[in-house]
Amino acid sequence: MDDHSAWITGAVLVVLLVGLARELVPPAAGILAAVLALVLTGVLEVTEAFAGFANPATLTVAGLFVVARALREHTDLEGLLTLMLRGARSERGRLLRLTLPTAGLSAAMANTPLVAAAAPIVRTWAERSGRPPSRYLIPLSFAAILGGMLTTIGTSPTLLVSGLVERETGTPFHLFEVTPVSLPVVVVALTALCVLGPRLLPDRSSSEQLVIADERAYTLPLQVEPGGAVDGLTVSAAGLRELESAFLARIHRGESELAPVRPDEVLRGGDVLVLVGEVADVTDLAARTGLRLADTTQVHLLDGGQHDRYEVVLDRASPLAGRTLKEMSFRGRYDAAVLALHRGGQRVHHKLGTEVLEPGDSLLVQAASGFDDRWRDRGDFAVVVPLADRTRTPSPRRWFVLGVVLAMLVIAGSGVLPILTAVLVACAALVATRTVSFHAAKASIDLDVVLIIGAAIGLGAAVTTSGLATMGAQALVGAVSGQGAVTFALAVLGLVVTTLVLTELITNIAAAALMTPIALDLALQLDADPRRMAIAVAIAASASFLTPIGYQTNTIVYGLGGYRFGDYWRVGLPLSVAVTVTTVAVLTLTA
Repeated sequence: MDDHSAWITGAVLVVLLVGLARELVPPAAGILAAVLALVLTGVLEVTEAFAGFANPATLTVAGLFVVARALREHTDLEGLLTLMLRGARSERGRLLRLTLPTAGLSAAMANTPLVAAAAPIVRTWAERSGRPPSRYLIPLSFAAILGGMLTTIGTSPTLLVSGLVERETGTPFHLFEVTPVSLPVVVVALTALCVLGPRLLPDRSSSEQLVIADERAYTLPLQVEPGGAVDGLTVSAAGLRELESAFLARIHRGESELAPVRPDEVLRGGDVLVLVGEVADVTDLAARTGLRLADTTQVHLLDGGQHDRYEVVLDRASPLAGRTLKEMSFRGRYDAAVLALHRGGQRVHHKLGTEVLEPGDSLLVQAASGFDDRWRDRGDFAVVVPLADRTRTPSPRRWFVLGVVLAMLVIAGSGVLPILTAVLVACAALVATRTVSFHAAKASIDLDVVLIIGAAIGLGAAVTTSGLATMGAQALVGAVSGQGAVTFALAVLGLVVTTLVLTELITNIAAAALMTPIALDLALQLDADPRRMAIAVAIAASASFLTPIGYQTNTIVYGLGGYRFGDYWRVGLPLSVAVTVTTVAVLTLTA
């Protein structure tokens, strides 16, 4: 390729970096648009640009979501975590008991669905134990990220890197190829987390705790006076549809309840109207003719009956991110009412309908029972947590599921079958036995992740074929001119740090796609093993500890733990340093 192609590719990547870093476009849409631009400008052929969608890495990720669904539904994750946490006498002991099994599980299944299932369990355990959930949810996320580094199937970035390596060399990573490099990294980072965690982890109240603590500034029950001015009027006609700082969440009518409330609903005498929002700003409603404060407690108005409360967390891929509840017609789309919005550990005090939502926001919603089953796998929310206690009976198929997963790992690890084939056989066994229905299997696949990986492989191809990878590798070598182990270590350090920074700015998968071609070219210039250099990129792209939006698991626990943005930096910086130093040391000593 000529310099013209390299400049075009560089320009497209700069636009993509800005768009993703400033969250102007969802990652999947942004990366697909970048690949399309490279096709239109002649940098890539169509078949080369979209070959990633037929790459084993992309299909493996899709299959692993199905396996994770089976593990989540049929194994007693709650019992395992409760058993592991029980009896620990010190904070460090509890962190150790939490992080070790989490890291182990994450090595065998996708870490995002693992954290989505485990985070509500850990939060409930912490609250019942009288401990702040914020002391445990960040460690849960970080341990899942670290554990995913141990195997090729543990994280999406590693699978993407494997796909790019296969494209260049013809051979993907085997299941444990990354382990000799990643195992020391994980051991050092987990040790740092457990030793430093008690000093660095914050004490925060979760979103649910904040609502309970501030409950009287949260709901306002008003009763419609029989024969009064609003008796017989619709909600809109009574002026209760477009309130400045509150909204009508629910109506109690005798033994029945109405929620969400339609604007054309006719009010009747004796109705109890539950308004949610800033009570201090709407107490004048009680003085309106035809309305009076209801003689009832407030908390039970949000519970019971056929409706439950749920907490949902948004991530970058959510269609709600960057839009308002009103623009999305939230009540009509989800048949649910938003009761509160929390961001960065604080309740948002503006009018909920006009507040622009952001990744990491936590919404408390009231909806009909089964809301979690309807929306958990739809991609609109990173996690859906029912707030009512539910008794779960052990699944009779749990041992079958564990056997299938163990067989998958043994077959893939021994090389009897390629990783993709082993994963697809496991999926077929789960679907054929109806352990996971075909509909549930389809719903469990995160389409955004699949699109991102498929398109990112095309992006990596452009970085290679345009000559941009060679230019980047030459820049790294030129910055640390010289020979010997020191030069090698500095070059690897530059590679790892650049990948870490890009991971926090533009998502881990995009960072891996951009840096893997550079790593492969860098290895040639340093006369090093290109596969091990690519492993360094996989580890660095997965090591997202500095922000709540760089990795999906961090986003999930952000709202659930009531964290602030800076909490991640304070806890994650020592881990990032530990990962960087250990990765560089291992590669340098074994070069």
